[in-house]
Amino acid sequence: MISIFANPHRFMKLSRWLAPACLVAGILLIAWSLWQALWVVPQDDYQGGDIMRAMFIHVPSAWLAMGSYMGLAVASFVWFIWRHELADMAAKSIAPIGAGYTAMCLATGAIWGKPTWGTWWLWDDARMMSVLLMFFLFLGYMALRAAMDTRQKAARAGAILAMVGAVNVPLIKFSVDIWASIHQSASVIRMDGPAMPAIYLTPLLIGALGHLIFFAALTLTLMRAEVWQRRGDVIMARKLAGG
Repeated sequence: MISIFANPHRFMKLSRWLAPACLVAGILLIAWSLWQALWVVPQDDYQGGDIMRAMFIHVPSAWLAMGSYMGLAVASFVWFIWRHELADMAAKSIAPIGAGYTAMCLATGAIWGKPTWGTWWLWDDARMMSVLLMFFLFLGYMALRAAMDTRQKAARAGAILAMVGAVNVPLIKFSVDIWASIHQSASVIRMDGPAMPAIYLTPLLIGALGHLIFFAALTLTLMRAEVWQRRGDVIMARKLAGG
């Protein structure tokens, strides 16, 4: 499997049908989850009534934000050690999507938090600040790559930043257990099993799966665009050299 994705020709052949298939599947799963969230599952007065329906967007976006940063760090590590160009393309493609999911996590968290906790934001909350830091790491990664004058320098500088910034991800996960926070402790990913009732848990997990597949579709699409761009750059360079 690794050899398939390390070869641009095989990757392009596989992703040609996989990207649209993932896009359709992801959209359908997300749509079903949102339909359940808005019109089927009952409101939870303990979680703030109808505002708790924001959970079905906020929680998957939070998981995808952390997962995408780890994907960025892993792809950067693979490029840094083995110099697989597709790994660098994957990292470059993941960054803007991860930034988007992190922004959605922050926005939906604020919308959910205002009626539930009485505030949009707390500057002394460890989880809020660590997620905000991750958002800036995504932006910093993209800005750093754009500032470099060669592709190799951009890949190297971005990879170093991505790998160093990965230490922030476990901090986000365990911040509510280490420091006082207005966030509740984990209710889905727990050693003794989920504490959330199945009527909420099922559409939440299916929605999260849909977002993951949708994320994969966007990443594959951006990677394909990057492959075409690099091929175009090679063709243009050959024409200029021949002229």
